[in-house]
Amino acid sequence: MATRQLVEVYLDLLSQPCRAVHILLNSCKIPHRVRTVALRRGENRTPEFTKLNPMQKVPVMVENDFVLTESDAILKYLCTRYDVPEHWYPRQPERRARVDEYTAWHHTHTRPHAAAVFILEVLVPAQTGSAVDRGRLVRALSELDETLEKLESMFLRRRPFLCGDDITLADLLAACELTQPLGGDRDVLKNRPQLQRWRSRVQAAVGESFDRAHAVLFALRDRRRARL
Repeated sequence: MATRQLVEVYLDLLSQPCRAVHILLNSCKIPHRVRTVALRRGENRTPEFTKLNPMQKVPVMVENDFVLTESDAILKYLCTRYDVPEHWYPRQPERRARVDEYTAWHHTHTRPHAAAVFILEVLVPAQTGSAVDRGRLVRALSELDETLEKLESMFLRRRPFLCGDDITLADLLAACELTQPLGGDRDVLKNRPQLQRWRSRVQAAVGESFDRAHAVLFALRDRRRARL
């Protein structure tokens, strides 16, 4: 049997899915090595990285000769492969299906809608030097608000976490996405106390791993504040 090598992960911590992977690795103490890929510098388009992932996206996980892309797949693989607390990705079929239900919905709702706010308010102005397109931002915030409503009514309801009484991969993915607009100093949960309490529970459950993963994003927010 081949010896298992240290997991390597290629990450840019300004990326929401990369932060979810980073938090799981650290909070579960899975031995790993981080290879930083700075998207803003085009390091994802180098020949070396393109050979690793022709899609030129992060995160990427490498273990021995096994290369895996897509955060959802990486998170579920790590939970299946390593000795992590069972609550992250439950083995019981119905409970696991609840996590899969959310992660399937996440990629067409929470992820694009929260990301759009950050892209319009922070990335596009930084890259082009143009002012924020207020019309597009208002529409993006409206779409995000509909998603937040569904998060509360369909997934969270009166439960502590999105899929039940314990934190799961679903909460990590959602929390990282909904924290992203803070890079532009916008708290999209400001008027939603139920989701604020949920976010606080997620942060408490993973401890300092949350702050470590978000240090780059919060530094961006602080630089923007200093310029105002």
